[in-house]
Parts: sequence; C-alpha cells; structure tokens
Amino acid sequence: MTVSFDLIIIGAGAAGLMCAATAGKRGKSVLVLDHANKACKKVLMSGGGKCNFTNLSIEPDNFISSNSHFCKSALKRYTQWDFISLVEKYGIEYYEKSKGQLFCKSSSKDIRDLLLSECQKVGAKIQLKTDILKITQSPEGDYLLNTSNGLINCSSLVIATGGLSIPTMGASGYGYKIAEQFGHRIISTRAGLTPVLLDKDLLLKTSLLAGNSVKVTASCENTYFTDAMLFTHKGLSGPAILQISNYWQNGEQLHINFLPEIDADVWLDDNIKQSPKINLKTLLSRQFSQSIANFFITLLKFNPKIDQLSKVQRQEFLNLLTDWKISPKDVQGYKVAEVTLGGIDTGDISSKTFESNLHKGLYFIGEVLDVTGHLGGYNFQWAWSSGYAAGMYV
Repeated sequence: MTVSFDLIIIGAGAAGLMCAATAGKRGKSVLVLDHANKACKKVLMSGGGKCNFTNLSIEPDNFISSNSHFCKSALKRYTQWDFISLVEKYGIEYYEKSKGQLFCKSSSKDIRDLLLSECQKVGAKIQLKTDILKITQSPEGDYLLNTSNGLINCSSLVIATGGLSIPTMGASGYGYKIAEQFGHRIISTRAGLTPVLLDKDLLLKTSLLAGNSVKVTASCENTYFTDAMLFTHKGLSGPAILQISNYWQNGEQLHINFLPEIDADVWLDDNIKQSPKINLKTLLSRQFSQSIANFFITLLKFNPKIDQLSKVQRQEFLNLLTDWKISPKDVQGYKVAEVTLGGIDTGDISSKTFESNLHKGLYFIGEVLDVTGHLGGYNFQWAWSSGYAAGMYV
C-alpha cells in the first residue's frame, strides 16, 4: 500500500523542519523523513549546547557560494528579525555573545522544541529511523519513495539532508546522490569552519601552548578575520582560524597578526622610552601569556634588552608579531567541521522557490546547496530563510 502526501521532506534538521512548518501552514500535508533516531541533532549540539541560532547582522557577504547573488532573495524574504520574533513568541530567552551572535540562554533544546511545536501545530508528521531505498519520478511528475517503512508518494519532494560535516551526527552525502540522480551538478565539497593542522616540526614548538588563546587577525590572500585563535595539540583553532579555513587552500600560507589593534612600531618605541632595560621576553610577557612569550623567544632565538635591538632584530621581531607566516599541513576535516563548503550547483535551482529547473516538484534547501555561511549564526539563518522560501511554494 502506498501512502500519499502533498510534500515529503528528506532531512529532519533546521531547514527541513522550517520548510515543513511553513508548508503546513499553507494547508499542505507534510511528511518529514530522516534516517537518524532524533530530529535536529546538529541544532542540539551547536553553540556548545546553546545554539547560535542567528546573527543581528545578516548580509549576503556573510555567505560563500559560486553564485554570490543566489542567497539574496531568501535572506530578504525571511530575515533574522523574523526568526527572532518566532523565538520571542515562544518565550525563549537569548543573549548576544559577540559580533551580533545570538545564543539561547538555557539550551539548544529550546530551538529544537520550537521547530517540533511549529510542525505539530500544522500537522506535519516526522518519521525517524527511516532509510530511503529508492526514489523514482512518475511520467505524471509525482515522486515515489521506496523506504524501509514502505512506499510513499508525493507531488513535491524537498531535499534538506545537509552536508558531510560531523558524520557522527548522521551526516552523509546522500543529498548529493539524489541531486546527481536527477541531473544536477555538484560543486566540489570540502570541510569548512574547521581547525587547521600543523606539520610535525612546527607542532613541536606550538604543542606546549595547547589551551592558550590570543586575539589575532588571520588572513589568507585578500580575506582576513580578527578574533580569538586557540593553540591545540594538533594545530590551531578558535573563531579566527575556523573562519579563515573556509578560504585557505592546500599549499597556501596563512598570515597571523598577534597585534591586530596596535601599531607595532609605535608600541615598541613607547616601551623602549618607558622601560629601555627590560629584555624582549619581559616585554612580550606584558602583552601575552608567559608561555606565548616563551614561544616567541624560541622562534626568534634572541632576547636582548629592548633598547639594544639591532635594526635586523627589530624588524624580525615586528615581522613575527604582525605577520607570522605558516603553511598548515591540512584542515582537520569533516569529523569536526561545522559546515560543508560546496554542494549542489545553484545554477539549476530557482533562488526564489528553491525548485529544480530540471525537474518540477523537486526542491533543495539548506546546507546541501552550494551556499555556506560564516561562523556566527549565519548557517542557521540560511536554514530558516531557505526552508521558509521553499515552504511558501511547494
């Protein structure tokens, strides 16, 4: 026996449930399918369990895509203020952490429960622990899904399966396989918002700094981010590194400025005037932790009194502090990456409805598309915006 729905959504994550709730409000019969045992797994673990659900400032420049214009329409039609209003409607307390990033005061479960409640209100059904065995399209245009729980039919099919990030949360490349089955191209995928790994020689020098955090500007080519950088046992992490990892390519150098808000020349001259007889290590320990100061001295291999720095030493010292050049071995990968760069080519997707231009009734939303947000709530806003946009048309 085949069960029929107006709409089937594959993926019970942020984008999928947003789409389900929106379509359900329009009177559509909706079924959400997922192979996982829980809905919204990535919502629950995000933001350290507090869910950075959006940002006060959402601009197209906060998103990476082969088509920089694709995200604009959806972001305008369902804004951060729309989702914030929904959060407030549910009485969820939230706070701004930094740079407009909004987090739940209590728990990520608040956002998960909001989405489930919105779906329940409109009768959208969620069916977990369900594997999709085969998808076919009839000559009339309907979609038939052969699942581990039987045959299901629908006139509209939405793919909201996410990317490859954090496979322990159930991430897989299944959405890309569906897209390719129906003739869509895939922009090469890679891990995004991920720590970087350092080679063994440099790691010998930095491993003692594991756990130390310092504000830096991390740059690559013509892109830079100013935020905290964290030394780890494997390399470098923290917001500045996660952000720049989206732009760094194997073989390129990363540039780290440890004095992002200070004119280094003026700072050094002022200290020479005020404390000419302190040595370099003491000066560094006034600005950084003792372990980071030791690290700099290890790299420099000199530690004179600051008024006795030679011209060459002065330049080497300032270069190290303002433009430490490193060549990472690699990024840490999908296991810890917060997002997946690349995805389904948006060239064959309507930016207004998210419907495939190749197959009527087939839609793609959220992270499975070639649209990736910066760190700071942007990827969840993309889920809300794209899910809402598709939900208004399915």
